[in-house]
Amino acid sequence: QVQLIESGGGLVQAGGSLRLSCAAAARTTYAMGWFRQAPGKEREFVAAISSGGVRTKYADSAKGRFTISRDNTINTMYLQMNSLQPEDTAVYYCAILLGDWGTTALTEYDYWGQGTQVTVSS
Repeated sequence: QVQLIESGGGLVQAGGSLRLSCAAAARTTYAMGWFRQAPGKEREFVAAISSGGVRTKYADSAKGRFTISRDNTINTMYLQMNSLQPEDTAVYYCAILLGDWGTTALTEYDYWGQGTQVTVSS
């Protein structure tokens, strides 16, 4: 079992920035990803990062605005979100895939955090 704890969510005005963190309770040199779920919608892929942090992948909605990164020395992954818009409002979840590189398919991820709320006001 891998425990993941997200933090950094909150309320921000359109055009603002937030940095989300995902801390793992133990050493996790696996691929990781961020997903989000807006009210009434299905959970969707946002970004993924390989176990070593070299490879990244973004949803089209995140490209150019969001940056995924990780610091394996402290078992933490980040999502820097800039130029936030109201449509980015959602609960953001981090997840681990027990492999070196993740995919965009949420069903392939093995462990999930509880989520952190991001609300962007217009």
